[in-house]
Amino acid sequence: MLTELWVDRTDYRHTRVVRGDLPEPGAGEILVAIDKFAMTANNVTYAASGDLFGYWQFYPTGEDSWGKVTVWGIGEVIASQVDAIEVGERLYGFFPMSSHVVMTPGDVTARGFADAVAHRQPLPGLYNQYARTRSEPDELHALEDQRCIFFPLFMTGYVIADLLLDNDWYGVEQVVIGSASSKTGFSSAAFVRSAGYEGAIVGLTSEQNVAFSEALGCYDSVVPYGALEALEHGPTAYIDIAGDVGVRSRLHHHLTDHAAVTLLVGATHWDQFGKSLDGDPLPGSEPEVFFAPAQIEKRDAEWGGGVMMGKAYAASIGLIQRLAPTLAMESHAGAEACNTIWQALLENQVSGQRGIMLTLRTDV
Repeated sequence: MLTELWVDRTDYRHTRVVRGDLPEPGAGEILVAIDKFAMTANNVTYAASGDLFGYWQFYPTGEDSWGKVTVWGIGEVIASQVDAIEVGERLYGFFPMSSHVVMTPGDVTARGFADAVAHRQPLPGLYNQYARTRSEPDELHALEDQRCIFFPLFMTGYVIADLLLDNDWYGVEQVVIGSASSKTGFSSAAFVRSAGYEGAIVGLTSEQNVAFSEALGCYDSVVPYGALEALEHGPTAYIDIAGDVGVRSRLHHHLTDHAAVTLLVGATHWDQFGKSLDGDPLPGSEPEVFFAPAQIEKRDAEWGGGVMMGKAYAASIGLIQRLAPTLAMESHAGAEACNTIWQALLENQVSGQRGIMLTLRTDV
């Protein structure tokens, strides 16, 4: 049976479970059972920026007011009308919050393929690539869950660090990272340091997440949101992962002209995302939306296709291994569990310490 969780695009708290018969793949198509997928604050960001960056268009529902939130997961081919792809193969990539999906593989190689379905061709190519995991090293096979949960976020952190490096750190004396306990937050901090930044790296987080953020060892200091006015008054890059308009405004008014660059990365405060783009002018630099594929495409042109992603993968594996003792992995099954976790993510109630995997399959 096909099981999907759809989200109301006008109110993400409103969801519905959609069930039906499994589709049959046609000529040139495969049917993939989505064995498991990660749920993180990143998925909320995909919803909040779905219209801006096209995330709702990857897996349209056919109903304008409803969408399928995109997730990173592992799938298994259970039916194939493509000679080069066998039943039983495992895939890693960008899937809907669903139990199954029909795909149209194109540009098939031993390492992977792109989904060649027509409606996805104008969308960012980064999210249209699927890895055939049997061609990958054993160390990646052993990290299936961690790959789904952490790699998309850690790779975002890697690209953030590379963008700062590519701009000579914007000449700042400190990098301040909002939502410091989030996976994107602490990976950004780790990769900024490993890229050679010598200034201060400061985490901003809620009071209850200060101890966890400090224990990660990625920040020089961690400051609760309520005390952000204690930050050093010098040239600053702010990596805004929380998307909290109030925090951003307070920080800019504290730093004034020292707010050298603010990157809008995430939307854990998803209900404020629109205000992130259309608010009143702030002192200092104008906040700008961060879009990882743009920096990746720049590096692909400079270094060669896939080089940056290879570096990001290697760095992500190293960071996972380093932080593994501080992270708690968990698995859940079924539409009710999926919706419960989705609602918790919307309310910003899921600690960055948790690594959550879900499945909507009922046939295993």
